[in-house]
Amino acid sequence: MAESIIRLENISVALGGEQILKNLNLNINDKEFVTLLGPSGCGKTTTLRIIGGFQRQDSGNVFFANEIINDLPPYKRNVNTVFQKYALFPHLNVFGNIAYGLHMQKVPKEERKKRKQEIKKSVEEMLALVNLRGFENRDIMSLSGGQQQRVAIARALINKPHVLLLDEPLGALDLKLRKEMQIELKNIQIKTGITFIYVTHDQEEALTMSDTVVVMKGGEIQQIGTPQDIYNEPKNAFVADFIGESNILPGVMLEDYRVEICGRLFECVDKGFEDNEKVGVVVRPEDIEIKSESEGFLTGVVKSCVFKGVHYEMTIEQINYPYTWLVHSTDAAEIGETVGMCFYPNDIHVMKGEDIDYSYFSNVPEEDTEE
Repeated sequence: MAESIIRLENISVALGGEQILKNLNLNINDKEFVTLLGPSGCGKTTTLRIIGGFQRQDSGNVFFANEIINDLPPYKRNVNTVFQKYALFPHLNVFGNIAYGLHMQKVPKEERKKRKQEIKKSVEEMLALVNLRGFENRDIMSLSGGQQQRVAIARALINKPHVLLLDEPLGALDLKLRKEMQIELKNIQIKTGITFIYVTHDQEEALTMSDTVVVMKGGEIQQIGTPQDIYNEPKNAFVADFIGESNILPGVMLEDYRVEICGRLFECVDKGFEDNEKVGVVVRPEDIEIKSESEGFLTGVVKSCVFKGVHYEMTIEQINYPYTWLVHSTDAAEIGETVGMCFYPNDIHVMKGEDIDYSYFSNVPEEDTEE
């Protein structure tokens, strides 16, 4: 079983009369890459600031290695932070910025002089780690955004913190560089074995880099799991909609492995619901196959078709049921064409029915609910 390094217990925070965090509980395991994911205002950055000691919670406890650290100031916590704006010193070169991280250890000046060679070696190791070998004498302002970010990461890592906090550090980079840095950050985390706690609103970043994703909304945790779990088995409509694009429909779980959606019965792989329980059903756009009208489980009329580079994105209005499907396919269909749609038991993800609008469910003709 993985060892917990940070534990948040019943953390609540209110600012300006608004509840930012609501009795939040979270365990973060040692040596993991954990991402706090959610929309603006969900409380993810506040959670990070509380872990780092930059903000005090109204109630609850912060544990580090099973010891309460509520009253420990940031500089005494075995934690470093990389901010979105890097916070580099323009009057120092690359070497000076990275070496500054060692000054935070409060080593006496005379001792620092004796350790000159040791510091030089540490800086060189960090430069190699972030792929900036040979950049030690460069002026900070001459570096690109991606290079400056690497310097900020090296500075945060040089004194070997147990935990590194990253507050949307890729937000200022262009798309191509952001994708490159996602891979680099994960590689750095694996090489160092340091626990990374990463804040982002970008679903792709979370899915690409994380061992564990914590999805947040309105100051509360909606779901915790691996990227695969979060994507394939969302616990509610918010998670399903926030993590990638989804078709989210109302349904009825007639019994284990049999669900009614879209006016007909489907076999599924889910169980453990009450008979005839109202549920939410998720079908991802990429899991829907376009067939001829006669071959489809469902039929619909293509309303739009847009080329997205690796696939076509289509909206298809179902016939005899008030729902418009989102479909991703490598094959295009003509606007106005009537097509069939197929998906299979493993493509159907059933979740508890909270947040699902059932207002039109009764509008489906009764005879269409038969197989």
